[in-house]
Amino acid sequence: MYGSIEAGGTKFVCAIGNENLEVIEQVSFPTTTPMETMRLVKEFFDKYLDNLKSIGVGSFGPIDVNTTSETYGFITTTPKEKWKNYNFLGKLKTFFNVPIALTTDVNAAAYGEYVKGYEKKTSNIVYFTIGTGIGGGGILNGELIEGFSHPEMGHMKVVPHPKDTYKGNCPFHGNCLEGMAAGPAIEKRNGVKGQDLSEEDSFWEIEADYIAQCMYNTTLMLSPDMIVLGGGVMQQDHLVKKVRSQFEHMLKGYVQIPEIDRYIVTPKLGQQSGIIGGLALAEKALYKTSKNVQ
Repeated sequence: MYGSIEAGGTKFVCAIGNENLEVIEQVSFPTTTPMETMRLVKEFFDKYLDNLKSIGVGSFGPIDVNTTSETYGFITTTPKEKWKNYNFLGKLKTFFNVPIALTTDVNAAAYGEYVKGYEKKTSNIVYFTIGTGIGGGGILNGELIEGFSHPEMGHMKVVPHPKDTYKGNCPFHGNCLEGMAAGPAIEKRNGVKGQDLSEEDSFWEIEADYIAQCMYNTTLMLSPDMIVLGGGVMQQDHLVKKVRSQFEHMLKGYVQIPEIDRYIVTPKLGQQSGIIGGLALAEKALYKTSKNVQ
């Protein structure tokens, strides 16, 4: 069996899955203090220790994913004070003597869609989650795109829409993509959550413009085979259609992309992208370990 942890800033989701990456049992609980939350993580997996082969983790961040770093596996500069500079991976290793793969929550979701959602039908995909925050993860030839750290695609700069006077919600960058298009920015402008705005509200043209800029930047920088748009804000068909339309208008045919309805898509795994991605990363971690032993 494989274990999966989706460590979110609001809640932790833990799951056990089989060799087909099918979830057998799943639980969730609030993200409180490291001591309390990690105790619940241990209690869940302790029931499966005899059959647990490896664990894949997708975590809120920022996290240190540089394997040569002294703080590899730490949650670093998070605004969640009690989790700041917390040795997340180290704590898991004191609980479980199995291979553990650690990446960001959005990277795990990207990997889930790559492996199980779209079943490796493309070599390269980029996944964005657009919700309370905005994050992006990329897969290049089956491997996560990482360097000295993981990507922070949600903080790319965007050009303010001519009809938008909002200055941005990001405490670091103001009018970056997250500051202009994430859930809190939508609510602060309109006084209601995005899900409560009418489809006909003119604001959606502004929202689609920022997301389309993100699609434009991503296309010209990475040339992925597919871009997957997940997260709560994107759970509206009308918004996906607006983004596609505005993206094509911005691109102006400069590069030949795949068919638009197959290029900018939504997650096939829905809310399970991260959990199934964790299972897939656990499978990969076990394979790498066994290969190194041989």
